[in-house]
Amino acid sequence: MKRARAVALMFLLAAAGFGATIGREADLPDRAGYGKFAPSSQPFPAPAISLTDMAGDTVGLAGFRGKLVLVNLWATWCAPCLREMPSLERLQSHLGDRVAILAVSEDRGGGKIVEPFIAKLGLKSVKVYLDPKSEIGRAFAVRGLPTSFLIDGDGKVLGRLEGAADWDSPEILGVLEPFLSGEGVIKASSH
Repeated sequence: MKRARAVALMFLLAAAGFGATIGREADLPDRAGYGKFAPSSQPFPAPAISLTDMAGDTVGLAGFRGKLVLVNLWATWCAPCLREMPSLERLQSHLGDRVAILAVSEDRGGGKIVEPFIAKLGLKSVKVYLDPKSEIGRAFAVRGLPTSFLIDGDGKVLGRLEGAADWDSPEILGVLEPFLSGEGVIKASSH
């Protein structure tokens, strides 16, 4: 009898956990949209995170209020992440101070691992931050790398893009431009 109760209790706990996962997953884009910008149906406040740059200085996401922000989570071991980095650099160079691109490395080794990659890729415009404990990834409920979030000047998440993107492509610029021009309309990417 005790064994039957234990099995029933484990089944109920597993079912409850499965239901909780389904509820959280409902807020995320499906895999069919992988590599495409998925706008938030209702923009929501970005998590209150702190970013640590390569010099060890810390800034809160709130420090970027008033500016369009693209938070890109990546790692040196992630081939798609490395392929998209040059386009993030070109996008930052093209848009200048109209957008803040925050490339957040999820590498556990921190700066000693990331610094050689920054030099090799020639990143000068994109600001690189370190998240060796994946606290930012957890705060944003990231399912894989690379994953990016577009945040408006009021600190609201406008949408996300899971997977690598060609950030300076006409499709992505078409997603960004309405917001950059002040129209405040974000649409899904079509690439």
